[in-house]
Amino acid sequence: MNLLHSLKITFKIEQIFYLLLIFQLFGFSSVVNAQDKIFTVVLDAGHGGKDPGKVGYKKYKEKDIALDIVLRIGKNLKKERNVNVIYTRKTDVFIDLWERGRIANRADADLFVSVHCNAHNSQASGSETWVLGLHANKRNFEVAKVENEVILLEDNYQEKYKGFNPNSPTSMIGLTLEQEENLDESISLASSVQKNFHGSLRRTDRGVKQAGFVVLHQTYMPSVLIETGFLTNKKEGAYLHSSKGKSEMALAISNAISKHIQGVRLNTVSAVSPAQYMEEIPKNHGDSPYFKIQIASGKTKIKTASYNFKGLKGVTRVPVAGYYKYYLGNTNSYNEAKDLLKKAKKAGYKSSFIAVFLGEDRIPLQDAIK
Repeated sequence: MNLLHSLKITFKIEQIFYLLLIFQLFGFSSVVNAQDKIFTVVLDAGHGGKDPGKVGYKKYKEKDIALDIVLRIGKNLKKERNVNVIYTRKTDVFIDLWERGRIANRADADLFVSVHCNAHNSQASGSETWVLGLHANKRNFEVAKVENEVILLEDNYQEKYKGFNPNSPTSMIGLTLEQEENLDESISLASSVQKNFHGSLRRTDRGVKQAGFVVLHQTYMPSVLIETGFLTNKKEGAYLHSSKGKSEMALAISNAISKHIQGVRLNTVSAVSPAQYMEEIPKNHGDSPYFKIQIASGKTKIKTASYNFKGLKGVTRVPVAGYYKYYLGNTNSYNEAKDLLKKAKKAGYKSSFIAVFLGEDRIPLQDAIK
């Protein structure tokens, strides 16, 4: 009897051990991995060097205030666990818009935050945060145009931007597509920034807005551009220039970023389950699967010419439930698909992936490989 009891206890211990092992492999490890993941934030101080940006009350310069705020944001974020901070500039130097985006992309950053100051010919005041989008109206286009005109100061800008004209609304058409997949995250962060400005600092809330900022277009991760306030407003300009004002603005922004990081980590934690790979293969369709590379998706309908897709040829557009999905290539060879994927990523579409079809239906890649 004692032997039987001992065997039962041993069996239960083994069951518990294997359950814990499964949880460790498929559940708990996801939580640990999500929290331990290094989250890279690129902080961009607008303008710099030969480009002073806006010049306001008492000759306060945007480039100086933006840099000071960014350095303070970085100092705050470095206190957070598993957060890596990268600056596009840490001194008063000129960095072109193209290079700012490249810095973020080379770092495979999770977030890009660009800090600026505003100006107006009146005593306008308040803070606003922008995400990438086609200009919703003429005024939004004018705001983006002013920020984008800095590319005219850059060497060989015609070659870098392939004929992009910051003064032309038609040049905005190709800007938004790649960022639309990250638009929800960008808007979420922008809303959190504005909430902190208004709630904690009692700044005038000018809202979250969309426009075609080139510096946002150059990045492929969630990105925002923050206009902290108006240097041309006597009271607000003095506040932004003060150490107290810069510290408070930096804290409001860094708190919003920290909240965003925590939210992303919580939302990306999910137990790995074999069930997610057990999607049934559609029946009564073509004999063999074929592969395409999904490079982008969004609500904007864009011509599939190569100049809208960084020189990639053979892009197709498919409408799906109110959205448009953009694919590169069409092949029955998995090896060719992998080569196309490398080509897409090299062109800058880092979030692109292989999509597999049987007839007109999507199927899991694992099933296609089998």
